[in-house]
Amino acid sequence: MPAFYETVDQLPEQLPVFPLEGALLLPRGQLPLNIFEPRYLSMFEDALGRGRVLGIIQPGDEAADDGAPLQQVGCVGRITSFSETDDGRMIVSLTGIARFRVNQELQVLTPYRQVEADYRAYGNDLIADVGALDVNRDGLVDVLRRYLEANNMSADWEAIEQSGNEALVNSLSIISPYGLKEKQALLEAESLAERAEILIALTEMVLAQMAMATGSNDNSVQ
Repeated sequence: MPAFYETVDQLPEQLPVFPLEGALLLPRGQLPLNIFEPRYLSMFEDALGRGRVLGIIQPGDEAADDGAPLQQVGCVGRITSFSETDDGRMIVSLTGIARFRVNQELQVLTPYRQVEADYRAYGNDLIADVGALDVNRDGLVDVLRRYLEANNMSADWEAIEQSGNEALVNSLSIISPYGLKEKQALLEAESLAERAEILIALTEMVLAQMAMATGSNDNSVQ
């Protein structure tokens, strides 16, 4: 299987998946993983011999049990680096390729789950920077700056300024501290600009909640 894909037809229809709540992988984004469960060690070892690809997908509900339904949309990624630790873990970096829709979950003998993946709606995921010029970059950077200031956090602003719109939006979405439903909304956004607007709106909500909490605390000590 090629490392670079010209069409989604080159991606595997039968896809091993790693259900992981709160994890988000996006095209050309990077997701670091620490693998220690035996079934997922087996999945990654198998993937290394079969094109290095697997899917990241969230469970259908928060705190879902093993075997519970999956979300309908995930993202296939390629293992671009890995190392093994002395205690048997794998430290892996996945690079996103394209989103997929789950047609059905397959009955398999492997210890990990597999699905029939449909990529047809996400052919543009293979093309970098589609819709990047439509992103409200100023609004995104502004809300990021206010969020960091409110939480006494810092950032490498030189790197942020040098990042393209796609890399900025997707990397911030991947590392954002939001929950299952919010991460799924970011994944399923129909355009890069829509993903940026969702990220801005979520962050504005958090800032508003923080401001209300601060106001309540100030009133309580008067």
